[in-house]
Parts: sequence; structure tokens; C-alpha cells
Amino acid sequence: MGNIYIIPTPIGNLGDITYRSKETLEKVNKIFAEDTRITKKLLIKYNIINSISPYHQHNEHQVVDLIIKEIKEKDIDIALVSDAGTPGISDPGFLLVNKAKENNIPVFCLPGPTSIIPALVQSGFATDEFSFFGFLPHKKGRKIKLKKILNISHTIVLFESPHRLLKLLNEIKLEILDTRQISISREITKIYEENIRGTAEELILHFEKNKVKGEIVLLIDKIPKKKNARI
Repeated sequence: MGNIYIIPTPIGNLGDITYRSKETLEKVNKIFAEDTRITKKLLIKYNIINSISPYHQHNEHQVVDLIIKEIKEKDIDIALVSDAGTPGISDPGFLLVNKAKENNIPVFCLPGPTSIIPALVQSGFATDEFSFFGFLPHKKGRKIKLKKILNISHTIVLFESPHRLLKLLNEIKLEILDTRQISISREITKIYEENIRGTAEELILHFEKNKVKGEIVLLIDKIPKKKNARI
């Protein structure tokens, strides 16, 4: 029986791929990619020649059983990559891994590029305890979920797209204290990487003046401790 390798790919700078990831992409029998066009650019960069097939949110339910069958019957190893970062984190991957576990197929997730940890560390917020929530719902349940998240006392990590960033900041502004700090990282590892920190109001003013580009990691600092009231 073959194996499945979950391989993180660079989130911007192609130089961030690991030696082990490169070697694994070379030796597996087949690569499944979220967008074959993006993955081909990475393979060309590192002179990797291999078979590549699409695996994304629009076809994963149709092809996952076929992939599992092929691994079991042909005893092949496959790699799964997303456009950037680690598959399964706000990208396709969970379904395949879950099916593999049900069929006793070994799954190995390689360490590698991620936007979450760099954004968290550079923020200066507490890293001993944090919660990651990915993207909020666009409409249904958004307000309720955000309100619940903002009641969490430790550091919060969210993903957001450029055209919804100001909407999210304004939603946060209505719910939390002005003194609670927010950190935003975008274009991580790219030429125009930006890391900025401030209150919701300060960040709204900043991004109203500056066009927002690139995928965004938004972090909210833990809830400040209340000062003891004077008697």
C-alpha cells in the first residue's frame, strides 16, 4: 500500500520550499494540486518532472475515492499540494486525509511554509495560547460567530480577503474596546510584505488611504486584564 504526503508550498517567495519537500515531489508517483498551473511554476523552478492532476474544492468529492483506490491497488505514493501553504488549512485536504485514515493509508504531513506562525510571532501578541478560525462566513452566521470569537480571552488568528478587510475591521470596532490591539500581516514573504499593528480605528484609517492587496492574516490581542478598582 502506498503513502500520502501532504506538502506545504511557498506562500510567496519560491525559495521557501524545504529540501525534503522538493525531494518528495520528485520521488512520488503522482502529485495532486489545487491549481495545476500554479504548481507547475514551482516544479519548473526546481526542475521537477512528475505527473500532476487537479484536486480542489470543486472536484474533491468526485475524485477522492478514485485516489484512494489507486493508492491501494497500485501501491503508489502521492503528494498533495495547495496553491500556497499547507493543504487542509483553509484549503482542500481534510477529505482526502480523512478517507486515507479510514482505509489505513499512511499520511505524512511535512513541515514547511505557513502564514499563521510568522504573522503571530511578529505581532508581539502572546503565543502561549491562541485560536485559529480561518475565514469567517461571508453572510449567514457571520455576526454571531465573530461576537463569539471576540469573547475569547487569548490571542485570535483569522484569515481575510483584501476586499472584506475594512468590513471586518469595522465589525470588530463595534464589538471590542478601543484599547485592544490588532495586528495585520499581508503579502508575507513577498516584496511588498506589510505588518502593521494598532486599534481597529487606527487600522481602518490606514487601509482607507492604502489599497489592500494580498491575502491577509489578522490577529487580535488577548483581552486586557481589568485594573483593580480603587476603594
